[in-house]
Amino acid sequence: MLGAKNLSHSFDYDLFQNIDIELKPKTTTAILGVSGSGKSTLLHVLSSFLPPQSGVVEYNGHNIYSLPNSELVNLRKNDFGIIFQSHYLFRGFSAKENLEVSSILTGEPIDEELSKKFGVAHVLSQPISTLSGGQQQRISIVRVLTKKPKIIFADEPTGNLDKTSAAEVMSTIFEYIEQNDAALLCVTHDENLAFSCDSVFRLERNAIIRLK
Repeated sequence: MLGAKNLSHSFDYDLFQNIDIELKPKTTTAILGVSGSGKSTLLHVLSSFLPPQSGVVEYNGHNIYSLPNSELVNLRKNDFGIIFQSHYLFRGFSAKENLEVSSILTGEPIDEELSKKFGVAHVLSQPISTLSGGQQQRISIVRVLTKKPKIIFADEPTGNLDKTSAAEVMSTIFEYIEQNDAALLCVTHDENLAFSCDSVFRLERNAIIRLK
């Protein structure tokens, strides 16, 4: 589905060098690492938002950074779903209106069952600004899943949730991955979350080490 070969990137210092990684349907992958190790940068490279300084990222056999801009936009809109650390919700809108924006852009109807599964059906009419951080996190995840992406890229997807809520949310995401032949790549500090995935890697000293 998605494969990366010999990825390298740096800013004022080397973040990672010569990284290979592959995402397959119905699989979940986690990347661990301390702050500043390059986890989020690697996620941005893999998800089409930051070209690597060297190496290739291929999706369904095509180098995503060689695609025309229109195809890249469609890829982000339809196939890739990104759960950011910052939720990027529209503050002046209700929770439901935030979901409707995604629905309008992608043509996929709002999945009311998803809102129930993530425990936010009862707050959809409320302004985003009145919701807790955990509720906003859930809304942002529902928004991503609404468009039925083939790959979900998640940056600390449970960062605003308590341990029990985090387990419930990840269980629902894993269920989505299995039922939709999709793939998940998440970067996290949470080792419990990481080792609940099929594959686990750690970014360390500019290299990627497989732990599971």
